[in-house]
Amino acid sequence: MRLATWNVNSIRARVTRTVDFAVREDIDVLAMQETKCTPEQFPYAPFQDAGYEVVAHGHNQWNGVAIASRLPIEDVEYSFDGMPGFAKGLEGPDQPHEARALGATVDGVRVWSLYVPNGRSLTDPHYAYKLDFLRALAQHTRDALAATPGQPLALVGDFNIAPTDEDNGDPAIIPGVSTHVSEPEREAFRALESAGLTDVVRPLAPTGFTYWDYKRLRFPRNEGLRIDFILGSRAFADAVTDAGIHRSERKGEIPSDHVPVVVELALPGTSDEDDVPMIFG
Repeated sequence: MRLATWNVNSIRARVTRTVDFAVREDIDVLAMQETKCTPEQFPYAPFQDAGYEVVAHGHNQWNGVAIASRLPIEDVEYSFDGMPGFAKGLEGPDQPHEARALGATVDGVRVWSLYVPNGRSLTDPHYAYKLDFLRALAQHTRDALAATPGQPLALVGDFNIAPTDEDNGDPAIIPGVSTHVSEPEREAFRALESAGLTDVVRPLAPTGFTYWDYKRLRFPRNEGLRIDFILGSRAFADAVTDAGIHRSERKGEIPSDHVPVVVELALPGTSDEDDVPMIFG
């Protein structure tokens, strides 16, 4: 199985590019974030013409997550247990959920496409929401792994955290001043690892960013952030045979400000003859 995650930054603006990538790179399962549309607005036809089934989750022109798969999609969920909501100016436990999480099982692998809140600033209510979201996600992960310890589980998507200094190449993102690199955010990322997940890409692609701001020539200067991840359970990590970051997708016409992150899995029952080496641009 080839699994990819990509913050597409508006699927309606970039559907042709997204489908072309999935077909060209022989992607079986593509998790998308920041689709920026409702399910009714999602451009299903190009995916279906290419052989993909799609489930999508969105409320308006903000946020939004989706999963496209050439294999059957089962057990779809639109939020995880304990997931907090957010609405500007509101407080308390009854705030509405944003479209930031979509879970599905594909060929026995449990996949969550996640768009973690940005945080905006260290003093913004959105920052507290981000930390609450991550705490709930870690608890959900612990519970899920305790309930089905042998099932491959992957949390994939835009985590809006650069967990180490090496993951931050943007001079405007300053520790102690900016979100994405604050110690509480990094501790929340480490809590996901402590819950039983592993960054399965880092050992195979230890360098490289996944996001570059459109402004100030960040991409030509390679002043980016590594904030898009595939975090897998032990059963998932053990099946990973290759991984990479497709930097070349930041080039060309109307690119997203993020690029795809891809892993290849040798799942039980998969023949070695089915495994084809991946080439990353």
